[in-house]
Amino acid sequence: MNNVTIKDVAARAGVSPATASRVMSGNAATSQESRDAVERAARELDFRPNLQARALRSTRSDTIGLLVSDVRNPFFADLAHTVEQAALAAGYVTLLGNANERADQQNRYLDTLIARRVDGVIVAPQGNDTGTVQQLVDRQIPTVFVDRVIPGIRVPSVTTDSRTGIRQTVAHLAALGHTRVGYIAGPQSVSTGRERFDAWQDAVADSTLSRDPDLVVFGDFQAASGSAGVTTLLGLDEPPTAIFAADSLMAVGAIAILNKLGLRVGVDIALVAFDDIEWFSLLEPALSVVAHSVEDMGHTAVDLLRDVIDGGTPDSVRLPSELIVRSSSATPIRPDGRAASSRPVAPFPEQ
Repeated sequence: MNNVTIKDVAARAGVSPATASRVMSGNAATSQESRDAVERAARELDFRPNLQARALRSTRSDTIGLLVSDVRNPFFADLAHTVEQAALAAGYVTLLGNANERADQQNRYLDTLIARRVDGVIVAPQGNDTGTVQQLVDRQIPTVFVDRVIPGIRVPSVTTDSRTGIRQTVAHLAALGHTRVGYIAGPQSVSTGRERFDAWQDAVADSTLSRDPDLVVFGDFQAASGSAGVTTLLGLDEPPTAIFAADSLMAVGAIAILNKLGLRVGVDIALVAFDDIEWFSLLEPALSVVAHSVEDMGHTAVDLLRDVIDGGTPDSVRLPSELIVRSSSATPIRPDGRAASSRPVAPFPEQ
């Protein structure tokens, strides 16, 4: 009896099991060199495909699920578009779910995707709620994490190394003379919120910036918490001369309240955001950002998922981040420690 498997063929050919599987199934998305090596190895090993297993695999739905954290967040909107287009080019239709930064809503969508028998799922998980996410793994549904992860659940992921961009931000603001910089952190129940906060603390500890704990406020990656964070920071006896918001939606909320208070971004107070979205560069002044490629993240997530669907075990990917300096943070503060403008912080409107 011939017990040669596709993994044996892949090892003989010097390619991954996923590549060997694609060649044997007639998928054109392989190089001629790989096809020749796999076909030669299959002949040498007298490999006979498991027709019963192939029949089961033919029941694929040609659909994948994508669960984003908040469809209103421009970062996740761009990510959804990139994933949908990359999946479509690979022959998959995408079913989109919006967790709205809530674990219960996430789990409802994941239950539906499981019931729909999608071929795989790309998910930006909410917090550390592992219940329904673990079901994906237990049911052997190909799964990839994007942007966020859940500790203890071992699936391939594509995330961002935020430390470089955050260290560049701290160095940039310190070089301009800022010492009191407010930080609007994301929720600590989410991996990106924790990682960015840890990176911020480490960078501040190695800089001339104040370590005053009152300069840190916690939000929830939604706009209202950005506005609330600015309100708290500017209400301090010694308010910051610069603010860093840990994601784009909280930066939008920060801009809204600063405009309401009549404070000029880039003049009265410096502002930097994590995540670049297209219209940030079109603001007046243009917003300084810690950027990472949403296009690379989306395409990589689809590539990883296709590899898992084909039986592969790809490694996780960490993408780089970098500070892009624009007008919102480019003005040095005055020698007396105030922002470039002499205008005092405006009183808060009556609630």
